[in-house]
Amino acid sequence: MSRAATNLQIDSARLWGSIHETAQFGATAKGGVRRLTLSAEDKQVRDWFRKACEDAGLEVHVDALGSMFGLRKGRDMSKPPVGIGSHLDTQPTGGKYDGILGTLGALEVIRTLNDAGIETEAPICVVNWTNEEGSRFAPAMMASAAYVGDFTTDDILSRKDVEGVTVGQALDGIGYRGDKPVGFQKLGCFVELHIEQGPILEAEGKTIGVVDSGQGVLWYDGKITGFESHAGSTPMPLRRDALATLSEIVLAMEATAKKRGPKAVGTIGEAIIANPSRNVIPGEIAFTVDCRSADATIMDALDRDLRAAIAEIAARRKVEVKLDLVWRKPPTHFDPKLIAAVENAARTLGYSSRHITSGAGHDACNLNTVIPAAMVFVPCKDGISHNELEDATQPDCAAGTNVLMHTVLAIAGVAS
Repeated sequence: MSRAATNLQIDSARLWGSIHETAQFGATAKGGVRRLTLSAEDKQVRDWFRKACEDAGLEVHVDALGSMFGLRKGRDMSKPPVGIGSHLDTQPTGGKYDGILGTLGALEVIRTLNDAGIETEAPICVVNWTNEEGSRFAPAMMASAAYVGDFTTDDILSRKDVEGVTVGQALDGIGYRGDKPVGFQKLGCFVELHIEQGPILEAEGKTIGVVDSGQGVLWYDGKITGFESHAGSTPMPLRRDALATLSEIVLAMEATAKKRGPKAVGTIGEAIIANPSRNVIPGEIAFTVDCRSADATIMDALDRDLRAAIAEIAARRKVEVKLDLVWRKPPTHFDPKLIAAVENAARTLGYSSRHITSGAGHDACNLNTVIPAAMVFVPCKDGISHNELEDATQPDCAAGTNVLMHTVLAIAGVAS
């Protein structure tokens, strides 16, 4: 690598400006961002991103699920592109950094290489994946899942939000149903920059997280069927209370995860009482469960123990509980060569780093099933994410983007 490439640094002020400029699309009163996938606000940021990519000389194409691909040519176009990027959508009460740091960091890498006049051997492809968050449409990370063949395009296009709008209708509504088939843009590998979304890097004073694995995920839909009856006249021993049953299930989920801590987590994040009334004992409740671990054996144990606990609770309380597994994502173990490239870039640039497991799911986890993938983490304040208080510093964002750039240069090669 030339000395110019070896010493190359991104433009920290330009990256920081882009982060705050794009945060206006869906800005909330509390300083966060509400930019649900395929919404009007998503169209705004997509239009901004497309123009920025084209201004940087990228050839931009959009696939049938709305994922955006910006290609920077390399000297040897027979080589598959090095993919970099993340997503632009947010949670309903999201922040300025989750996802978009990875897409804007990827754009900044291209801008910096352009400014320095550096041509790479292999091409580079900047990607914005549709609906990573999964807050409007399920499943999360659906576009990258379709890219690797986990779902068909038609299946994803038919998925509906809570208002009955399909993915296909939403894409057409903002003009981002692309003309390219899913999977048209081949990638040789993929590297994703992201905030940690956890407290470890900040707590340990480390600048870079070298992500070596990602947790597997178990998602369940549950339903408790008890019996509605009068809150005043039904004796306590005769009740078939769906909500009291749920309270035990919540604690059982917590105990099951704690039993295998710190290598497991479990959450019941949604619960809906059917026909709630102040003076009626709840008879029906729908709920969700989210379990995660980076160990497949522990995932199996979580499933087994949770089902056993629920069966005991249901029998004792004389209610029916259905628990349907709606998604199982195996643990991710990223590519050793790419992990080493990230670690070497951090060391060469003088940043403190540590290996880390991603607690959240990411598009890179899906892609790792078919191509080599890796991730770069930077700290976020107090480990907070999926919240309007989400925050990160300019130096950390720049450091992560510098590591991303030098990882890409090591993989793609600098044309002589």
